[in-house]
Amino acid sequence: MAWLVLVLSGVLEAVWAVALGRSEGFTRLVPSLTFAGALVLSMAGLAWAMRTLPTGTSYAVWVGIGAALTVAFGMLTGTEPASVVKLLLLAGIVGCVVGLKLVG
Repeated sequence: MAWLVLVLSGVLEAVWAVALGRSEGFTRLVPSLTFAGALVLSMAGLAWAMRTLPTGTSYAVWVGIGAALTVAFGMLTGTEPASVVKLLLLAGIVGCVVGLKLVG
């Protein structure tokens, strides 16, 4: 169950990162509220998962999921350029996250 919560918290990290970018310095209400809600839920899930999972592994998985999804979302929406090299590097991040789960 802790791994599921950790993965969902990583997804919420990507949500708050995207919302933060779209808040335009907290001048737009909906993205700012989305940021705040996703941030609280993401941190709460990370903290809960860390009760049973190692801190370093939990944090690395959380950051890896959030970073990979944030970049992928940017490429899918056209706000960030896509390239084969970026896709390979994202696959590397995902592979490392899966590896941490498998050796844990």
